[in-house]
Amino acid sequence: MSVPTTALGLRMPNRRWLRGGVRVLLYALVVLVFVVPLWTMVATVFSGVPLKLGQVALLPRHFTFGNLRTAFHFGVGRGLANSAIVTGVGLFLQVTVSAFAAYALARKKFRGRALVMLAVLATMMMPEEVIAIPLYLVLGKVPDPLGGGDLLNSYSGLILPVVGWALPIYVLTGFMKTIPVELEESARVDGAGDLVIFFRVILPLCRPALGTSAVFGFLMIWDQYLLPLLVAQSPDMHTLTLVVTSLSASQEQGVGVRMAASLMLMVPSVVVYLLLQRLFERGLLTGSLKG
Repeated sequence: MSVPTTALGLRMPNRRWLRGGVRVLLYALVVLVFVVPLWTMVATVFSGVPLKLGQVALLPRHFTFGNLRTAFHFGVGRGLANSAIVTGVGLFLQVTVSAFAAYALARKKFRGRALVMLAVLATMMMPEEVIAIPLYLVLGKVPDPLGGGDLLNSYSGLILPVVGWALPIYVLTGFMKTIPVELEESARVDGAGDLVIFFRVILPLCRPALGTSAVFGFLMIWDQYLLPLLVAQSPDMHTLTLVVTSLSASQEQGVGVRMAASLMLMVPSVVVYLLLQRLFERGLLTGSLKG
């Protein structure tokens, strides 16, 4: 008879009432660690009672939207719009470029394929701070394709550097290698070309890996701080991360206003994960993160 264990491999007690007590204790620990901080943040945002520095509310007293309105007045709305534009366009281009690159690396045979993959993976080991100054100099010399001037203080400068990212290429390449070659050969017998095979055969089978790449890509672009700090030279181009950072460093705004800005930064990440949760988990379980 097998001994029941937890997800971490720990042995559970043999008696049923002890197992129930251990489960309740573990659930309470999860609620305490994850749910309580989120709840206090929400309660503080919608509480109309002024709080001192370092204090939070356990229950929203005198329910109000005043903290949210004040946060939007100090640039949260504009930062949210800029982050939505940069993340939406950047994520679409990132996943598209990564899918094409992964298809070439996984399904095509050419000299130096292993070196190309190694070079792509090497970029993941390089911290952003190392390339910050060279990136700033390059962006200041490349013309903006959407308007006059260079890429500094423009949407193009915020979007183009995040298009090429090694993680989704790695994820999609590993997943595409698991797709049977017979499917591609059958499509070629029917007269399909590379683009038809890519869009009608490969991509539909890669939905779990695409979901995983989309979640990681969204979090990477949405939480970008160093790149907007380098590119956005005027307050009108500030993303939400910069706005939240400036509000957090300001001592003039109350705790509720700063919590409201942080809540606006956190909610989209939670919503995207919940929407893509099934694809994200399938992508992990089917081994899309394996080489």
